[in-house]
Amino acid sequence: MRAAVIGAGAWGTALGDLLASNGHETVLWAFEADVAAAINRSHENKRFLAGAQLATSLRATTDPCSAIGGAEFVVYATPSHHLRGIAASGAEYVARDAVLAVATKGIERGTLAVMTTVVDEAVPGRAVVALSGPSFAAEVAARQPTAVVAASRSADAARLAQTVLSSAAFRVYTHDDVIGVELGGALKNVMAVAAGIVEGVGLGFNSRAGLITRGLHEMTRLGVALGARSSTFAGLAGVGDLVLTCTGALSRNRALGIEVGRGASLDAALTGKETVVEGVFTTLSAMELASREGVDMPIVQTVHRILFQGHSARAAIAELMARELRAEQDL
Repeated sequence: MRAAVIGAGAWGTALGDLLASNGHETVLWAFEADVAAAINRSHENKRFLAGAQLATSLRATTDPCSAIGGAEFVVYATPSHHLRGIAASGAEYVARDAVLAVATKGIERGTLAVMTTVVDEAVPGRAVVALSGPSFAAEVAARQPTAVVAASRSADAARLAQTVLSSAAFRVYTHDDVIGVELGGALKNVMAVAAGIVEGVGLGFNSRAGLITRGLHEMTRLGVALGARSSTFAGLAGVGDLVLTCTGALSRNRALGIEVGRGASLDAALTGKETVVEGVFTTLSAMELASREGVDMPIVQTVHRILFQGHSARAAIAELMARELRAEQDL
């Protein structure tokens, strides 16, 4: 199959390498000319996925027409705040019968749309699949066993993504709860920032476990309000991705939270980071979405206060613990 991957960050590169290694003719579109040149010359993305030797058949380009033209399977893996513009700019080259897979995780600012909706609006008339789950790019590139979910309103499109992407080390499950899978992948980044803050202020495993569990409850509460099934959040795109991102050493969101918990401002914590920390953007969108839906999300609110209002992390955690006592489960 002819495949295209739009976005040559760590995740896009890992997915391009996976597709090429699975025998698909794959072209990776990169915004950065040096990234495309390095992949074609040395089969390594030294800027975003250093140390991973990529399939020699994987080709990179900065020309969207060359990447997308004729592709039957197109994967979008750009930062969430650039997705709409990049998808729209290449829409004219997308085949009418192409299946579009969205590996970007987030909630768009302003519209509060999930990423499959963004792509569906930018490139209308094609089947769209959400790809989510616990998957650090470096470990996927290293062929460590990984399990993810491909969710779509089209069962055929979900099965195609499953077939195209699955390998001996990359297992794909199909799903039909698109909004639940998308929200799980987006909101876990906010919780990972929160988990990092807990670690940064010097708290231990009890605190982190409590944060993860109550964070999952918040994610589920918002998801159900938006039409998702609560069971989706008990799966790979929910608790699976949440645990990975809140505890894994490779998590950019957790790492930023640690810096903030140790006293750094958001600007200082972001300084010098070339890769995007999606949890920062998603915190803003999640706050708006929760407000619109009338859903109580105290952890999201607390992360927002710490990141954007300069509130003390240690004081904020004490305030969360002092909230009114209540039952664990919503009635």
